[in-house]
Amino acid sequence: MQKLVEVMDELLGENGCPWDKEQTHQSLVRYLIEESYEVVEAIKEKDMHKLQEELGDLLLQVVFHAALAERAGHFTLDDVVDTISQKMINRHPHVFGEMDLQTSDDVMDKWEGFKKQEGKKLLLDNIPDFMPALLRSLKLQEKAARVGFDWPNALGAIDKFKEEVEEFKLAQNEEELNEEMGDMFFALANIARLNNIEPENALQLSNDKFIRRFNYVEQKIIDRGQDFKDYSLAGLDKLWNEAKAKGL
Repeated sequence: MQKLVEVMDELLGENGCPWDKEQTHQSLVRYLIEESYEVVEAIKEKDMHKLQEELGDLLLQVVFHAALAERAGHFTLDDVVDTISQKMINRHPHVFGEMDLQTSDDVMDKWEGFKKQEGKKLLLDNIPDFMPALLRSLKLQEKAARVGFDWPNALGAIDKFKEEVEEFKLAQNEEELNEEMGDMFFALANIARLNNIEPENALQLSNDKFIRRFNYVEQKIIDRGQDFKDYSLAGLDKLWNEAKAKGL
């Protein structure tokens, strides 16, 4: 870690990199997000070499932000490490103290109490509004479920989704369409959660499947020396079903 800190200090120093010295917390946000997604991609691919590299890239963003904050007189990397270390100790009294928590559910039930002690007053206050919408809806539902505000099973959520579909059909303008579409997505996230399905992963699997099948269709068209405009929708659908039959 010290080596990386020294590299960062050199980059931001008098004879350092002009690009690095121009950066701010705000300008680095996109890179923080991009690097996080690349870590997720490495995990998804089960590529440990790539994961090692991407974790390093993500760690660089943490060190970069801490270095900028230190130069502005706000906090240091040591402060960041001390804060998270103490937070983990405080939130795990069953490990570092005498509290007896036997299951992960016991831990999560206590977790919200620990956060309130840290000054987070309302249950949903600490869920950032700039999280990806699907992930945010899942987090909101998980939080509400912790205090009993939840469907008894997935069937109630499915009925709610059907209700939202009917309301979408009755929408009269763009504002209503947007609202009802959002309600359908929110209900789908609920159905996924109650079936122990990670909705983001499920949607990504469908995205990947669409890419595989579409690539098959496109490659077939290319191999025939043709173009998409040479095919009707029925013709494209036939190729799509070929891809599906091949298990793509």
